[in-house]
Amino acid sequence: MSLKQSIVLFEQHHLTNENKYDPFIVTDILADYSGKHGMPIIHFWTMTNQLILGMQDTRVADLSDAISSVRFHHYHPVVRNSGGLAVVADDGILNFSMILPQEFTNQTSINHGYETMKAIISNALSSFNVIIDSFEVVNSYCPGEYDLSINEKKFAGIAQRRIKKGLSIMIYISVNGNQEKRGNLVQQFYQAGLKDKFGKETFPPVDPNSMRNLSDLLQQKLNVEQMQTLIIEAISQNWTIDDTAQVKFNHFLTSDEFKESYDKGYQRMEQRNERINTILKEVD
Repeated sequence: MSLKQSIVLFEQHHLTNENKYDPFIVTDILADYSGKHGMPIIHFWTMTNQLILGMQDTRVADLSDAISSVRFHHYHPVVRNSGGLAVVADDGILNFSMILPQEFTNQTSINHGYETMKAIISNALSSFNVIIDSFEVVNSYCPGEYDLSINEKKFAGIAQRRIKKGLSIMIYISVNGNQEKRGNLVQQFYQAGLKDKFGKETFPPVDPNSMRNLSDLLQQKLNVEQMQTLIIEAISQNWTIDDTAQVKFNHFLTSDEFKESYDKGYQRMEQRNERINTILKEVD
């Protein structure tokens, strides 16, 4: 029997708007660390009432009206440092990243990363009598080829980001809460920002009915903490959280090296969000 590979864990839960840049800054730092040290990392994070935008979202015709619609629903916008389109992060959404060193990134197909994440989630939900499909749910928010769905209703989306010698495979999972409200939030963002061009440009024609919470699809009471536990159990089939490596990693998180990288990442995020922050001062 082959030995399980070591892995370390990092959690950031219940982040507020004051910490809105943190998971995006940290993802890049962790990818760099993973590449340098050959150490896989699992990263879990949750936020409170945040609409996470891709850079493309800032190019809607009327960004000011779009941001006003977000604030009307008491959510906060933030522009992330990776591609894709708008997704929601609130108390019922679990964000999870599998961060791997360079030897994994040398796989022949980019789909290998997506398939790895799909396998983890499928294994985590293996005790439930469901079939998990992966295909683009075109009228969901942030549609992609590896949207995860049950009975054609999307509950999760996967993305990848490569940083230096590391790869981050990221997923957001709608576990519980008001998914219809989330869908309406993103739909109204695009309706306000695109006006009569809603559904006609390179932005998704968001239909809130295209997505569901995982707990509803499973017909089980499932929360974010329980879903995280299921994911860790699935990962532990092939990986093990290494106490020695974890201590070394925890020391890195309090080091000057981490702080210096964080400060640089913060400055980049401030620049990326400059236009959004200017609008927020006008509409709030």
